[in-house]
Amino acid sequence: MLPGDLIGLLIVVTLPTILLLYMARRFFSFREKELETGGRLAAEKAAQYAASNAELEARVRVLEKIVTDGGMQTAAQIEALRDAPEPRIRQRAIEEAGK
Repeated sequence: MLPGDLIGLLIVVTLPTILLLYMARRFFSFREKELETGGRLAAEKAAQYAASNAELEARVRVLEKIVTDGGMQTAAQIEALRDAPEPRIRQRAIEEAGK
């Protein structure tokens, strides 16, 4: 082979190969960052759902206790719940509505 043919062959084969490898590396780097971001968002949502679920479970326990207790204590507990501060969920809804 002549040196010119060898250089031409290297340009025709090597240059596209290097370009494809570079593009593939950039694409997979982008996908990795995208998946990391999605994972963080999913973890944050899971934490929010867990906190919300814990609040709801606590409220259900209070309601179960009220339903199973005797009559005189029930009225006092209902009045105590009316005087209790608003749950965080309502406070968040009020804050978001104000924005």
